[in-house]
Amino acid sequence: MRISDVLRSKGAAVATVLPETLVTELLRRLADNNVGAMVVVGVDGIAGIVSERDVVRRLTEHGPELLSMPVSAIMTTMVASCRPEDSVDSLSALMTEKRIRHVPVVVDGKLVGIVSIGDVVKIRMQELEQSQEQLQAYISQG
Repeated sequence: MRISDVLRSKGAAVATVLPETLVTELLRRLADNNVGAMVVVGVDGIAGIVSERDVVRRLTEHGPELLSMPVSAIMTTMVASCRPEDSVDSLSALMTEKRIRHVPVVVDGKLVGIVSIGDVVKIRMQELEQSQEQLQAYISQG
């Protein structure tokens, strides 16, 4: 299975914020969109990614002042990405190796989607269910 298959199934919409967006606004948008991370997009494309985990970790450093800081102060700037033609297996390995939960999908430097660990787990569950159905059909034919 390819990343393009995942995007076809879930859609290609990506929640984004600007680097100057305040953390308070980021938290509101995360909740409104029911997502765990947002891609930070600047004038030159992807500037970073910021997750709920980033907020929690920085909260211990900055306290309540964090809420009035820009997203650029807490975002991850080394963003791992994938392409639509990449396999779900390779993405799964990347997520495990880098310990990340959200990976933007990029084509020619342009953001075209995002895949979360939840999306990967959902695909794996579907594959297991299909395998189980095939095995049961094979056994019942025997």
